[in-house]
Amino acid sequence: MNPQVAELTQLEEALGHSFRRRELLEQALTHSSFAREAESQSPASTGLTPRPDNEQLEFLGDAVLSFVISQELFRRFPEYEEGELSKLRAHIVSARELIRPARHLEIGSYLRFGKGEEKSGGRSKSALLVNALEAVIAALFLDAGFEAAHRFIVNSILEPELANLSRLGKDQLPVMDYKSALQELAHGSGRPQPRYIVVREEGPEHRKLFTIEAHIAPSSDGDSGFVCRAEGKTKKAAEQKAAQQAFEHLQSLKRGSAVDARSLSAESSRQG
Repeated sequence: MNPQVAELTQLEEALGHSFRRRELLEQALTHSSFAREAESQSPASTGLTPRPDNEQLEFLGDAVLSFVISQELFRRFPEYEEGELSKLRAHIVSARELIRPARHLEIGSYLRFGKGEEKSGGRSKSALLVNALEAVIAALFLDAGFEAAHRFIVNSILEPELANLSRLGKDQLPVMDYKSALQELAHGSGRPQPRYIVVREEGPEHRKLFTIEAHIAPSSDGDSGFVCRAEGKTKKAAEQKAAQQAFEHLQSLKRGSAVDARSLSAESSRQG
C-alpha cells in the first residue's frame, strides 16, 4: 500500500470518517510552500491552474468551526448574555486552545511542506498546525456535510474544553483574546473594527513599557464612540488590556440601553 495512503487512513480513523474524495483531505494537509515548490518544478507549469493548498480550506473551516461553537454555546447556555457567549467562544476557538486537538490528531506528521518550511520546523509550528486543523474541518464539511463536521468539532474540540472549564464558575469564564471578543461585540452593535494606536513607548529595550489606546468608533445607530488606554510590557499585552476595558465598557453600554428600553416601554404602557 502507498505509504501516504496508509498515513491518511490512520488520520481518517482518528477523525472518524473515511473520505469519498480523498483529494480534499490531501489538500487540507498541503501547505502553500509545498504547492508553490511543486509548481516551480513542473516543466510545463506556465499557464496551468495553481496547485491547491490548504489556505482556502482554512478560511472555510474557520467559519464552520465558529458557527458550530456558536450554535452549541447558544443551545447549552441559555442563561448567558451575548458578551459572555462571545467570551467563551473566543476562548474555545483561540489558537492557544485549538493546538491541543491539532496535536492530539498528530496533524503535523501528515502535513506536506516545501523543503524550506520543512527545514525551518514547520511540523512543530503551532500556527501551521491550527491552520491545518481548520482546513481538515472544511474537508470534512465538503466531503460529508455539516453533521460530520459538527460531530467532530463537538467531540474533539468543544466537549474536552468544556470539561476543562467545568470547575470554573460563570463569572470566571476565561477570555484569552479580548481583541477578538471586542471586535465581535463592536460589529454586533453596528460599529466598525476597533483601532489600536501606540501613544507612548518608554524605557530601555530590555524593559519597555507601551501605552496603547483602543479607539471605538460611533455606532450606526448614533451611539457615541470612546477611547480606552492601557499599559503593557509588550504591544500585544497593552492591546489586550485596552481591548478588555473597551469590551467591558461596551457591554455596560448595551446593558444600560436595554434597561432604558425596558423603562421606556413600561412608561408607555402606564400612559396608555
